[in-house]
Amino acid sequence: MTKVLDRLPRSGHLGVSPRHQMLRVRGRSVAWAPPALLLVSITTVDFNTTGEFRTVSWLVLVPGIAAAICGVWGTTAFAVLALVTYVLADNAWPHQYQTGLPDFILVAVGGVLAVLACVVRVRGERRMLHMRDVAETTRRTVLRPLPPRWGGLEHAAVYLAADSEARVGGDFYDIQPGPRGTRVLVGDVQGKGLGAVEAAAALLGTFREAAYHESDLATVAERLEVRMLRHRGHTAALGRQDGDRFATAALLDFPDDDPGAVDLALFGHDPPLLVGPAGVRSVPPGDGLPLGLGELAADGAPHVRRVGLAPGETVLLTTDGVTEARDGAGAFYPLARDVARAVAADPRLAEPRRLVAHVRDGTLRHCGNRLADDTTVFAVRRSRS
Repeated sequence: MTKVLDRLPRSGHLGVSPRHQMLRVRGRSVAWAPPALLLVSITTVDFNTTGEFRTVSWLVLVPGIAAAICGVWGTTAFAVLALVTYVLADNAWPHQYQTGLPDFILVAVGGVLAVLACVVRVRGERRMLHMRDVAETTRRTVLRPLPPRWGGLEHAAVYLAADSEARVGGDFYDIQPGPRGTRVLVGDVQGKGLGAVEAAAALLGTFREAAYHESDLATVAERLEVRMLRHRGHTAALGRQDGDRFATAALLDFPDDDPGAVDLALFGHDPPLLVGPAGVRSVPPGDGLPLGLGELAADGAPHVRRVGLAPGETVLLTTDGVTEARDGAGAFYPLARDVARAVAADPRLAEPRRLVAHVRDGTLRHCGNRLADDTTVFAVRRSRS
């Protein structure tokens, strides 16, 4: 599966994690270079000026620079080196030109404060890395990794959280093979934060069980609606303010008895695009309300429709982050037109992996990398082998 957000490695020793060292050349850290260059420059200037203009006390800047980009031990080393350099450089001048004890104290105290500041910075970085690892684990728990060609389907997915720090939101997707075919669910929980993640996890858990055991896709749809209502009731009983959440979703079934078709039920979700080497087709909008609002519909659950698929045709599903992406002028991203133009230029773009990458790049380019909502791009088709 195509992934945009690679799993971060765990942080290293107390000094600083290698991935957070700001300056690297060919994989090796050169964070020591700026403070070392500053130290040499200050010392050189001091030796080449008159006694009335001494710069040796500027060495207090060296550990300060190191504190911003080096680890704790590196900052400590530069604090000691700056102090030693100060003593040697100052004593090299005649007594009447020496800056003496006041500037010695300045450099010493500056070094100590720089080390303390570096400790605070590194601890903050490690705390941030830990929170990212927790968020990543949560994301991988909700959006479980899917094996390639899972359930007879070739698929690819990209998930981008609007909150780049949290890296997790309310978009969800999954594939569940079963005795009668393979079912697919893609959706978006209203709202953001851990409450949306919790609702997404509840829906995915129900989908994985119902999609396997239930023979009728309409029954799977009913189970999802009931699960959303139960989840809302639970959160409301807890007195939480997010007890009225709902979720848009697209539920698909690739039946074993008809390789040239897909069954589809839409819960307030944008209809998918069918993308093949011959072009792009639109599926008519669905008649279902979002999960959690089904009781407002006069005829209950959405109708399940069967749509024919041409050989090699890919079903493209996206969430609001794609369809509502705007450029600087406020224009929406023209998904269908952009994909149609790209497929006309290169029919291989209908392959799920290529298609997902194109839509991801097009969305980010259109909105200038400023996502207003969590974004999921999911493409799936029957395996040719």
